[in-house]
Amino acid sequence: MDDLYKYVETIFKDDIYKCVFSDNRNKESKLKKAVAEIKNDKFQVERLTEKQAFHENIGIDEIKDTIYAMAQEGFKQMNFRSNSFEYSLKITKKDKVLYNRKKAANECENKESHNRVKKYIIPEGEIVPPLVDMGVFTKDGKVVNSMYDKYRQINKFIEFIDDAVNKSGLESINIIDFGCGKSYLTFVVYYYFEKIKNMKANIIGLDLKADVIEKCNKAAEKYGYDRLKFQVGDINGYKSPFDVDMVISLHACDTATDFALFNAVSWNSKIIISVPCCQHELCGQMDSEEIAILQRYGIVKERVAALMTDSIRANLLECCGYKTQLLEFIDFEHTPKNILIRAVKRNISQKHKEKMLDEVNKLCKCFNLEPTLYKLLSENGYIKTL
Repeated sequence: MDDLYKYVETIFKDDIYKCVFSDNRNKESKLKKAVAEIKNDKFQVERLTEKQAFHENIGIDEIKDTIYAMAQEGFKQMNFRSNSFEYSLKITKKDKVLYNRKKAANECENKESHNRVKKYIIPEGEIVPPLVDMGVFTKDGKVVNSMYDKYRQINKFIEFIDDAVNKSGLESINIIDFGCGKSYLTFVVYYYFEKIKNMKANIIGLDLKADVIEKCNKAAEKYGYDRLKFQVGDINGYKSPFDVDMVISLHACDTATDFALFNAVSWNSKIIISVPCCQHELCGQMDSEEIAILQRYGIVKERVAALMTDSIRANLLECCGYKTQLLEFIDFEHTPKNILIRAVKRNISQKHKEKMLDEVNKLCKCFNLEPTLYKLLSENGYIKTL
């Protein structure tokens, strides 16, 4: 149901605070209704049978997966509420998706009763020097109207980190940021930990450009961010001066992302946040007789290769003991690359690791692939070879 995905993406450009699922036509399902509503910056999901109610709290970034799961469960009516609008999706017997939007009723009353104003982790009204220098905030902490999309994107990125950190049990944190560039986002991450979470954060930003590193160190000094340092360094073979709790890698081009992920695994980093870029490697390797249609058209081949690249990376991280998610994240530069990899160290069963690796092996065999991350992990004993 491609239309379902399309409409859900459209709806969640708004700040949705409540989802209601009804009209379950799956006779084998015991669920009669389900409601997901934001409470304390998470969605509380209530699933109702005839006699019982089951509750679960999920991160805001996980709600779309829940929606698609509800559709698979058999729910044909979905209603969504935001600060200003009410949306509805209805799935017909022929799997056609009907979409409707209307202004929210009793808007003033609902604003008070449902706390409909989005609570951002970095709230408007605080003086955040890096955001002022970026032009996102005015000098008195208000969001510049033309920069509101970037403000939301920054908060979305921090939400991905926040959810992982809250489950980690860490009281302080050591971070390596590979390919930090001009590093305004690195400064915001430091602000989040030190000023909002009240956590001691040691952060090192790495980049190959000496002039960029010099400017970043001067900015860190200006802001008084004493534990934020920048160094000229390469992702490949970098030696960390401390035990690493989190690795961040944004826009590391092609296989540079693989080296960043490999370093994170070799350091036993507890959290990995990566937004890959320019996945060219597998596109040049793809060669399958059975599924040649995916290689016939250049644009299709490129996109399939990119998706396979990140799927393989996610599976390999699972093999190395990380609970891994591929999450939608609209890039700050508005590029077509919109997948963020979030991996958190967990107790992963050997059976699950073997299953993940088997899936990678089968895909690589089908398309004659030799991914860099696979080679790095196998050559260093983290996974078995083919």
